[in-house]
Amino acid sequence: MSARSNKPHEIVERALELSRADGCVVIADEHSTANLRWAGNALTTNGVTRGRSLTVVATVDGKEGTASGVVSRSAVTADDLEPLVRAAEAAARGAGPAEDAQPLVTGVPEAPDFTDAPAETSSAVFADFAPALGEAFARARAGGRELYGFANHELVSTYVGTSTGLRLRHDQPTGTLELNAKSPDRTRSAWAGRSTRDFKDVDPGTLDAELAVRLGWAERRVDLPAGRYETLLPPTAVADLLIYQLWSASGRDAAEGRTVFSKPGGGTRVGEKLTDLPLTLRSDPNEPGLESAPFVVAHSSGGDQSVFDNGLPVGATEWVSEGELKHLTTTRHTAGLTGLPVAPAGGNLILDGGQDRSLEDMVAATERGLLLTCLWYIREVDPATLLLTGLTRDGVYLVENGQVTGQVNNFRFNESPVDLLGRATEAGRTEKTLPREWSDWFTRAAMPALRVPDFNMSSVSQGV
Repeated sequence: MSARSNKPHEIVERALELSRADGCVVIADEHSTANLRWAGNALTTNGVTRGRSLTVVATVDGKEGTASGVVSRSAVTADDLEPLVRAAEAAARGAGPAEDAQPLVTGVPEAPDFTDAPAETSSAVFADFAPALGEAFARARAGGRELYGFANHELVSTYVGTSTGLRLRHDQPTGTLELNAKSPDRTRSAWAGRSTRDFKDVDPGTLDAELAVRLGWAERRVDLPAGRYETLLPPTAVADLLIYQLWSASGRDAAEGRTVFSKPGGGTRVGEKLTDLPLTLRSDPNEPGLESAPFVVAHSSGGDQSVFDNGLPVGATEWVSEGELKHLTTTRHTAGLTGLPVAPAGGNLILDGGQDRSLEDMVAATERGLLLTCLWYIREVDPATLLLTGLTRDGVYLVENGQVTGQVNNFRFNESPVDLLGRATEAGRTEKTLPREWSDWFTRAAMPALRVPDFNMSSVSQGV
């Protein structure tokens, strides 16, 4: 029997029937992907893939508490189900009491489409995009530049069933477009990326035109030393920094004194003003164009997620409200430990509250400063301050008297996103963006550009 001959909801129901544990959670993820790749103004590869993964969480009650065992497998067939369920039960029996143990979630209405077939993507998602890409190739050839990149579309249908009666379903489309333009001698490079649900709102021709302008800027080269510069961070760079901030916003870690959100002397910084700008950082599963799962899907337990919370409703949460820290991420367990409200991390991130000014408007208002394209190779240096380091990439430009006058060398930076919010003097218009560094893990973001008067370019980098 093939992995796909049973419907996902039937696989979930059968696994729950097989369970002999005190509690059981089954998560079936049906994946389908379609992609295009190109180099030198020509398509190179395309393909469509499909697959299934199954996660079984078994909970076993004991005198000292409830233990959990989690086993995940891909390409699961009907014959694999019982061994998988037994393996999860054995893992639970062999484990000590789970620190994050909570009663399994109850009382969530059954999804009306739980028994429907999974959603699937196909090459048809590129029906309008592919011809437009061909036109962009022609314009690029005529303009003396080469286009490289890829377009990827994934659809994941997630089915969650529990022994407490939950039957939930969520379809998550995720599309990414990354486009590089290079000069024929490869000395100049520019990048643009977009996040999309269906490729109906992305135009490769528009991106190519944007990249042509940037390659033109790069015809003049200016070398600058390390130092602090007034810097315009575009939405993609802001997203990369604030996503890392969200990942570092564990309520438990803050309460235990280990993070930038820990209050000296004990407790957390919830309620403190982080920036004088009226900025609101939030997540909302119903955000138009950035929709994400409206319930917790946890394939494992960690600092800010718990397998016991599977199916817990996820609502809109303001992490920072009008500049004030409002929430830190918690599970039901860590909420109980810290006294903070329950606040799952969510699947998107939006920063609101800037002015209705485009990045071009902000450039025009800059006397002298730097305009970044994107950041990459971001790593944490100090969790106590959330100091991050990383590199600029694919274009750092010099702005003088409201005009871009050339490209400068790349830099290594050292900055804390929390600190940056406090020092930013202007935020522009919020727009959907693709976080370049984290695009394999987190794509649903909307951010404004930020003006930082003293961004720390700590050293010169030889990167491109």
